[in-house]
Amino acid sequence: MPCGAVSDIKQVSVQEANEAVGRAGVQFVDVRTPDEFKSGHAAKAVNIPLDVIEKESAALDKEKPVYLICRSGRRSQQAAETLKNAGFKEIYNVTGGTQAWTAANLPLEK
Repeated sequence: MPCGAVSDIKQVSVQEANEAVGRAGVQFVDVRTPDEFKSGHAAKAVNIPLDVIEKESAALDKEKPVYLICRSGRRSQQAAETLKNAGFKEIYNVTGGTQAWTAANLPLEK
């Protein structure tokens, strides 16, 4: 891949995401609706709903890794495509979403 090229979107497990979000510089975004987010979300995630991700992506750093999560993994994949098109370089989609996160007994916040 040429230097500066946009990378492919990587699929990661909830366990891999949980380990990564503890590292400095990692951005963790839940793209569900605000009501879904309030009902319980992965610890350390910030809420930027899918319907505003394109507009709100300016709040994120294109040069730092972005991990995206939703309920099942479908909306976060859509958000990943949006961020890829916006020039983000390191994008991870959390497979299984919050459902898998909860099933794995990983930390949740309300």
